[in-house]
Amino acid sequence: MLTLPTAEARLEPYRLTGAPLLPRAPRIPLTRTAFAAAHVVSDPLRERNPWDSRPAVDWETTLAFRSRLWDQGLHLAEAMDTAQRGMGVDWATALELIRRTLRAAKDHPMRPRVACGVGTDHKTGLATPEAILAAYTDQAEAIEAAGGQLILMASRAFTAIGAGPATYRQVYRRLIDQAAQPVILHWLGAMFDPALTGYWGSADLAQASDFVLQLIAENPAKVDGIKISLLDRRHEEQFRARLPEGVRLYTGDDFNYAPLIEGDGTRHSHALLGIFAAIAPAASQALEALAQGDSATYHRLLAPTVPLSREIFRAPTRFYKAGIAFLAWLNGHQRHFIMPAGFQSSRDITHYAQVFRLADQAGLLARPDLAETRMKTLLALHGIDS
Repeated sequence: MLTLPTAEARLEPYRLTGAPLLPRAPRIPLTRTAFAAAHVVSDPLRERNPWDSRPAVDWETTLAFRSRLWDQGLHLAEAMDTAQRGMGVDWATALELIRRTLRAAKDHPMRPRVACGVGTDHKTGLATPEAILAAYTDQAEAIEAAGGQLILMASRAFTAIGAGPATYRQVYRRLIDQAAQPVILHWLGAMFDPALTGYWGSADLAQASDFVLQLIAENPAKVDGIKISLLDRRHEEQFRARLPEGVRLYTGDDFNYAPLIEGDGTRHSHALLGIFAAIAPAASQALEALAQGDSATYHRLLAPTVPLSREIFRAPTRFYKAGIAFLAWLNGHQRHFIMPAGFQSSRDITHYAQVFRLADQAGLLARPDLAETRMKTLLALHGIDS
């Protein structure tokens, strides 16, 4: 029995009730491509000045977490915002992460895909389209040299200079056309990063959509797909219907992923989701059921994960990484709950208590006794006696 705080500042008893889902590999090929975006595990014994210096990474534990995702048939989106790019993890660390992950993927029996985030975060003061392009190209060349597919992450450099559509076209046209293999574009909404407000050169959603669809249509053979993280189901469905044949919509909607991935019978979304790293057993087994035409099981497995995801990704949404790492700690995938730059402090104890409840109810506390013990430790640090 635990005593958990509520959002109303009360303390209430809670007893674990969920039956854990056992992680396993899919028994048949999946009909949806699913990338999980994974976090980085710190090494707190080697961490120094966490706010001001490069993070100390526990590489063994970080890679073991990725291997567990691959074991369950999921692919990996590496060095994305889930890995705290620009929020505690610098480009040098991200590149080392990418290289280590790509080497590990080559040795994994599932032969997973690894797509890697390309940005401009190693440079500051990017005042011209040429400078932004050069910064992106630096990272793209390093990732391609390591054997990774490119995800062209949204860059704050554009909005910082008030870029219009012509600047976006100039930079993205070159990046897409010069890539060694088809790229994945990345549309991250302001709820994930307020500095990206007005991305694609317009604050009007319809105008921004028209622009990026035209950009894709100019060379669709070099665009694998686009990840959209706007938390707007209707917009994603409308956008998806306008994509050229063969270009995928990778949903980044951590609120509405279940119906978007299932689709409408004509079109469906694939997945590139941070929440899939936290709900891997449910996600993998639901996608297996969908591949078998078993919609009832698909929704039965995913339905209880949606309240959990909405809690983890609640506003301020950019702090969602803390919930991903918290569940990894509860489930024994890491020894501690310390994040690069002390990011675990971005959420409060009532949030963590609610994540604990919802993960239990979704069958996603793999080792209930361990999870309860660790939750009690966190509660005690907050002055709550269980």
